[in-house]
Amino acid sequence: MALAIAESERVRGTTSPNPPVGCVILDDAGRAVGFGGTRPAGGAHAEVMALKEAGTKAQGGTAVVTLEPCSHYGRTPPCTEALLEAGIKHVVHAVSDPNPKAAGGASVLRKAGVTVESGVMEREVSTGPLRAWLHYARTGRPHVTWKYAASLDGRIAARDGTSRWISSETSRKEVHDLRAKLDAIVVGTNTVIKDDPALTARDADGMPLARQPLPVVVGMSDLPGGAKLRHTALHLRTHDPDEVLTALAGRGVVEVLLEGGPTLAGAFWRAGRVDRVLAYIAPALLGDGPAAVLDAGVSTITDAVRLTVEDVTMSGPDLRISAVPRT
Repeated sequence: MALAIAESERVRGTTSPNPPVGCVILDDAGRAVGFGGTRPAGGAHAEVMALKEAGTKAQGGTAVVTLEPCSHYGRTPPCTEALLEAGIKHVVHAVSDPNPKAAGGASVLRKAGVTVESGVMEREVSTGPLRAWLHYARTGRPHVTWKYAASLDGRIAARDGTSRWISSETSRKEVHDLRAKLDAIVVGTNTVIKDDPALTARDADGMPLARQPLPVVVGMSDLPGGAKLRHTALHLRTHDPDEVLTALAGRGVVEVLLEGGPTLAGAFWRAGRVDRVLAYIAPALLGDGPAAVLDAGVSTITDAVRLTVEDVTMSGPDLRISAVPRT
């Protein structure tokens, strides 16, 4: 399953609105003979890609897949059908499909005599490359990760407004690699006016990576004539996070990185539309300057937004914290 998760991560960001599923085929002796990840929308699913690589070695073997194989006709035939035709005798999957149109594959396989095992490494898959899609399938909304970089005393810029660079080169490279795996990056008009970002995913030499997210600007103000995003970004003239997410869902956006300033972050927090926080905390003190978020709807300590920390990791000299709101 760890290998299947790696396949899922490899295609993450290329499959929306379909899930980035990974699959590994084992022959009847338990040797890995086929690897596959879901192709872009309209293309083959992970199971079909892995079966194609495995060929006749799949006969009598096992399919290990991150998501329950689909059992319906969509743009492509059911994966259950492909597995049965290949002679697969055992299927292991991590997560059951929450989409009622596609669910039921495990039952179909069992009725055909295939042994099916569910829930293997479910947590790793659910909090890994399938996290955003599972949220999207269950809620109909894109998954929002709020990413910010701050000093140890919680400032995102100095008193004079300078902010480059609070985080380390290592952290910035991580963020660019992450951008290339997401569907959209969202900022507010104030950020565009102040910082003139490009919102691209770039390598260490500053060159654009192969895949780029959709840049999105939120706010009523017109963008400056010379702004990098003036002719490249989707400009949504609203202050309502739900209107933003509805518009993006209509474009097949599944995973969003919220990189806007403190005002936009506060709006998303007040609306309850932040699904994950990714914070890069630099070992530096600024003593003054803007905070990471403003007006999050908290007026007293009892209203504090409590989060569950999922992971704490060093990113060069910085501390990277991944956390989710408590439910």
